Amino acid sequence: MSIKAFDLNIEKILENWEVRHAVREIIANALDEQLLTKTAAVSIRKEGDDWLIRDFGRGLKYTHLTQNENQEKLDTPGVIGRFGIGLKDALATFERNGVKCLIQSRYGKITTSKMSKQGFGDVTTLHAVIEEEDDDTAFEGTIITLAGISDDEVHAAKDMFLTFSNDSIIDTTRYGQTISNSSGVGKIFINGVLVAREENFLFSYNITHINSQLKKAINRERTHVGRSAYTDTVKKILLSSSNNYVADLLAEDMSGFSSGTMHDELSWIDVQEHAVTLLNKNGNVVFITATESILHPNMVDDAIKNGTKIITIPDNLRLRLADKVDEEGNSINDITNYVQSYNDSFQFEFIEERDLTPYERKIFSLKNEIIDIFGGVPARVLDIKISETLRPDIFLSVETQGCWEPQTCCVIISRKCLTSVDVFSGVLIHEFIHARTGLGDVTREFETALTECIGVLCETIIANRGTIAPTPERLHTDSMAKPRPWYKFW
Repeated sequence: MSIKAFDLNIEKILENWEVRHAVREIIANALDEQLLTKTAAVSIRKEGDDWLIRDFGRGLKYTHLTQNENQEKLDTPGVIGRFGIGLKDALATFERNGVKCLIQSRYGKITTSKMSKQGFGDVTTLHAVIEEEDDDTAFEGTIITLAGISDDEVHAAKDMFLTFSNDSIIDTTRYGQTISNSSGVGKIFINGVLVAREENFLFSYNITHINSQLKKAINRERTHVGRSAYTDTVKKILLSSSNNYVADLLAEDMSGFSSGTMHDELSWIDVQEHAVTLLNKNGNVVFITATESILHPNMVDDAIKNGTKIITIPDNLRLRLADKVDEEGNSINDITNYVQSYNDSFQFEFIEERDLTPYERKIFSLKNEIIDIFGGVPARVLDIKISETLRPDIFLSVETQGCWEPQTCCVIISRKCLTSVDVFSGVLIHEFIHARTGLGDVTREFETALTECIGVLCETIIANRGTIAPTPERLHTDSMAKPRPWYKFW
């Protein structure tokens, strides 16, 4: 057996490191060795008053205490460390805090001691004391024994590793992993080592694809890595995820934007959009804004009754979804598309004129008189039909009296409107205006068109009675028909 002293040449002591940070480095080295050698899991246990950290790899030797890059680690994805400097920092921190460290492997034992620097007797530096022994091939891995260390420091060090956390991996992508957040505080891991905490993150994340920005941000202490360094990668982890559970949690959290309870990931508009496209593909959902929910409660109730899940989204996201499709090419089911699908699914029950009652036929036969007063059938209308039922107005939860169907170019009137001339004529003219203008209900433009039509009709009737003459402009417009007597039905 020979004893040698190896000067660690640590010029800068990490004063901010606590003992737990030194233990973290020891555990990180052990986990790297486990990964590189595909050996048994790392053991961390207490024996008497001491803590033992053990891997079952090839065994640590004093050459690992150099600062040279480890090419093997550089070439292997997923490893934590790249230099011997982490282990040296750990030994210096242990010495500064009165923790005794013993390293044992097949190559011998390593401890630390302060000694004069060779050639400079007045300079004291930290040395590794190496006791080399005959190669013991039966000794597996490396055992590091820590004496004089508190249990809290060891447990705190273990908490810095994904491997020893109570959180589970939800999804894995090429950029990293989405992890459950059991503690309520998001954690950012890089290759399984904690580098930051996020008080208002929905998930925790383990980044396995390290870009140049992250490499610069991972300082020697592995602490206080700023959000700007990992935000882009966290986004990529979420945007590349197709996990249903992740999408559900994102969507559920998105609904908290109006109450201010939304987590920080959902402040990223592209993450919101991704969650919506996933949910649109995977579930029976409709996306509405808080304002739409307030304005159309009956529609919301109808959707819920039909088993559709309501997802509340921010207004700015609603605008982005107008022309958006999911991965399968389906349009995003916003309120407009939901109502359209609802309307398309309705089946009319048409009734022939000959099957109407005599009274209903007399009412319906007045359509030509009404058309003449209106100024003729709008060019787009090919037919006027009667249906036993019309679809309920999804916004009002009442059955509509008539509708204009641009797909078939038909005006459809409910049979219930054939109870009186005023109801039938009012509904027919209302739908004619829809057909002529292409405008929808409850719009300022439609109300203007309706007002103008009422004015023209009144002018026509008054002129027909001879009270006043219609204006020359009215008499010569295509929209006005030659005045005819109003049919007075008994």
